[in-house]
Amino acid sequence: MENFQELFKRLSKSKFRSRFRIKPADVEYVRQKGIDTIERHARDFVTKRLAPAEPKNDGKQTPIRGHPVFIAQHATATCCRKCLQKWHKIAQYKALSEPQTDYVVSVLIAWIKKQIDIHHPIV
Repeated sequence: MENFQELFKRLSKSKFRSRFRIKPADVEYVRQKGIDTIERHARDFVTKRLAPAEPKNDGKQTPIRGHPVFIAQHATATCCRKCLQKWHKIAQYKALSEPQTDYVVSVLIAWIKKQIDIHHPIV
């Protein structure tokens, strides 16, 4: 998995992005399902809701709660195509390529793992 230290540093300077945190219920969900299942969920959400050139309801397609991946999407600016362009330099009106989809999923999983390690260490 890639190291997204610089990206996370930039995101931490955003008042909006930095307010998102994994909650205990989300941690429990990740632990119950396993990170591989969470990664499959992330890939499914990204493929269906973010990858098209013009996603349905773009800018409003990612719920603010309800799944750890949704929280991660807002925290990492991978929630809509406008944010992807602004923060990740991925063109807004062009469908995501497979490598771009892989990148977004990697960012999401790295953020979730980092949150769990920082705020809810496994004992």
